[in-house]
Amino acid sequence: MRIGKMMIGLWMCLFLLTLPAVAAADDSWSKVQQRGELIVGFCAQYPPFESKNEKTAEFEGFDVDLGKAVARQMGVKVRFVDAEWQGLLAGLKKGDYDVLITCMSKSEARNENVNMSDIYYTLPDVIVVRQDESVIRDRDGLKGKIVGVQLGSGSEQLADQNRELFKEIKRYNYNPEAFTDLKHKRIDAVIVGYAYAVNQIKTDPSYKVVGKPLAEANIVIVAARGADALTARINQSLSAVRTEGTYQRILDQWLKVD
Repeated sequence: MRIGKMMIGLWMCLFLLTLPAVAAADDSWSKVQQRGELIVGFCAQYPPFESKNEKTAEFEGFDVDLGKAVARQMGVKVRFVDAEWQGLLAGLKKGDYDVLITCMSKSEARNENVNMSDIYYTLPDVIVVRQDESVIRDRDGLKGKIVGVQLGSGSEQLADQNRELFKEIKRYNYNPEAFTDLKHKRIDAVIVGYAYAVNQIKTDPSYKVVGKPLAEANIVIVAARGADALTARINQSLSAVRTEGTYQRILDQWLKVD
């Protein structure tokens, strides 16, 4: 009997060892609450969504004001951490940030095993050329041309989907590099988000947007995979920011196209 009980106990232990580990409780929102601060990762090189003011050295832009408004609705402070665009998702997974608010589209985050908020902006991707360009008037005009895109962006994904159209796709760490090459005729066009294009043209009228948008990107706030409690709280706060009118105010300030 004693041996039988020992065998049963042994088999029970082996059985329990084969069971999957119980998933840890989702403390993504409680961690932010306890800290009293939402840590936001972003790349401050994409005006008018986010950039650093040269005079004040302060971060500014649509995403900055939206992040502040969302954090206020959540009842916590907000801290923005500027980082390289290509490393943001890896930093999020490592735990460097609670969320990314950085004009990141669903298509850019889709394959990265992350949580995504409700859509907070829809951004058209457009063709930008030099002001004196007369051949490229729309998508068809890009046949056999050299186009520039930012690495890791939705615009790069869009260009890759149409790669047979172009002579070459040149990839840049950041959009200003592409615009510089466009100005000096090293490339023929840049594919970029419409809001960025308009902001660039306001600064330097030697560029213009041509044709219809090539596509539209759905922009979201990105959280770590499994951070369901935090994602739900983000969505609740986004909804409140819209309802109270703050969203429309910052939209008009940063993204309204005259």
